[in-house]
Amino acid sequence: MVDIDEREERLERFLAEEGYEAVWFARPNAFAWLTGGDNWVDASADVGDAAAGYLGDGEWTVVTNNIEAGRIAAEELPAELSMSVAADDWYESSLAGSVAARSPTPAAADFDVPGLDSVDPTRLRLRLGQDDLAAYRDLGREVALAVETVCRELQPGDTEHEVAAGIRISLAGRNIDAPVVLVGGSERAPEYRHPTPTDAALGEYALVIVTARRGGLHASCTRTVAFDPPEWLQDRHRAAQRVETRALAATRDAAGRDDGTAGDVFAAIREAYAEEGHEGEWREHHQGGATGYAGREWFATPGSDAPVANEAAYAWNPTVEGAKSEDTAYVADDSVEVLTDSGQWPTDTVEVDGLTLQRPAILQN
Repeated sequence: MVDIDEREERLERFLAEEGYEAVWFARPNAFAWLTGGDNWVDASADVGDAAAGYLGDGEWTVVTNNIEAGRIAAEELPAELSMSVAADDWYESSLAGSVAARSPTPAAADFDVPGLDSVDPTRLRLRLGQDDLAAYRDLGREVALAVETVCRELQPGDTEHEVAAGIRISLAGRNIDAPVVLVGGSERAPEYRHPTPTDAALGEYALVIVTARRGGLHASCTRTVAFDPPEWLQDRHRAAQRVETRALAATRDAAGRDDGTAGDVFAAIREAYAEEGHEGEWREHHQGGATGYAGREWFATPGSDAPVANEAAYAWNPTVEGAKSEDTAYVADDSVEVLTDSGQWPTDTVEVDGLTLQRPAILQN
């Protein structure tokens, strides 16, 4: 459930700081952050079928078309929020045109609207409220359970396609969809950092990589299952665990400063790879970054000035040629809480830079 009062406080500050009369959100993850509901029919669309607007002083409006108005009002908007729904006939106006016709100005929107400025909602939603955190804890645990339930049943002859289908079904049964499901068997996981599923059999081991979402929140995790693993797998897996833990320790430290940036964390990641004997490995794959109401709110890059916020979620995903370590964690008050933790998967204790975490071990099937 969305804390409407908390959302209003953030938006009031935004309007006051920028001198706007209104701000509008139509991209699905931003609409979900604002209302807790979905505004899409086509899940692949960048912009949904409704825009939620905040006009200041507690006034909210949703603009959509006549096809979606009744459903969105009844099923997607919080009951405690007095939010009017305005609709134009689907054949008379685009969503952008409908918003432009109704919005006071000056105003901003997270999609292209004639006469309105552009706003990046990441700055508004990066820090998570207590309602977000409660929902995230539920989501993270259920994503881990869904993925791990399938992983425990894997066999060397299973194909990557079959595993991916099982993961999606397991998540769907928990009302969770998955924008990303990657499965790499022993033939392809060492070759490709993003092993989109094929009909190849798993073989000696498997990497299962997922980014899943519910209520706009995204949870990412990776699990490794071995049958007759190559000799190098354990060492590379351990190195990836240590790089990820170093990244989370650096995130904790950066979040505790006013000037902490993604570039600071990236520098620690590069150092960690070198210390593990895999210098330059960071060049082969992005390392992750802030998450929450997007798979990644930003990706860390060398020298990036993206802010590392306290009370925010992060998903770092270092890889070492066929091995990977990844979970979603909440960083606040000098602490790191792993959200995608079922409590039922074998773990290794990893201690780096004063941070001790239980990281998912390789499951031997």
